[in-house]
Amino acid sequence: MKTFETSSEQQTNLRKNMYETILVGFDDSQYSKAALIEAANWIKRHGGKLILVHAVYFDTEEFGIAPEQLEKRLKVGEKACIQTKKMLTSEFGIEVQSLLCEGDPPTVIVDIAREKKADLIMLGTYGRKGLNRLLMGSVTSQVIVNSPADVLVIKKPCTECTGEYKSILVPFDGSVPSQTALNRACQLSKIDNAEVTVLYVIPRYEEMIGFFRKE
Repeated sequence: MKTFETSSEQQTNLRKNMYETILVGFDDSQYSKAALIEAANWIKRHGGKLILVHAVYFDTEEFGIAPEQLEKRLKVGEKACIQTKKMLTSEFGIEVQSLLCEGDPPTVIVDIAREKKADLIMLGTYGRKGLNRLLMGSVTSQVIVNSPADVLVIKKPCTECTGEYKSILVPFDGSVPSQTALNRACQLSKIDNAEVTVLYVIPRYEEMIGFFRKE
């Protein structure tokens, strides 16, 4: 375990270079709202710009059966975006850009993140219940794999979350991706003087033998 302490001036410079543009995938579920609140807390505390993205997915087969549903979904999405934007501006005093798009959510989120040069994408763990819940889980996974920026997944709504991280756990296996994650954790730790814990798990002997046999 290690704690990184920095001066106020150094912290300010780190904040400016960390996450200036945060994009949040929003579907009006409690999980995506939790992601929005976490993003708003970060921006209120550290500065930056928030982009809210709501994607309405409507496949060709569905459109052929009930084409009027597309317009209805777009209107519902527009209303949700307007209300949420007003709430964030009122409660957090920050500016929010909202985008209502038609398309496959993970593709839309990744494309807009690339277009807007987002530094961070925030998503809820799941979306709505039932099939939509499964879809949002799939969306989160696909965005993580294809994202041009860091991705932060918010597990659940948290009344105590303030956009500040005091303890960061980094699973580490010596690979390039895990080294990148460790470097990012160290950068984050310097902003709020957080403690970083690096965890390396030694595989069991039986698992290692099974792995090499498969190879």
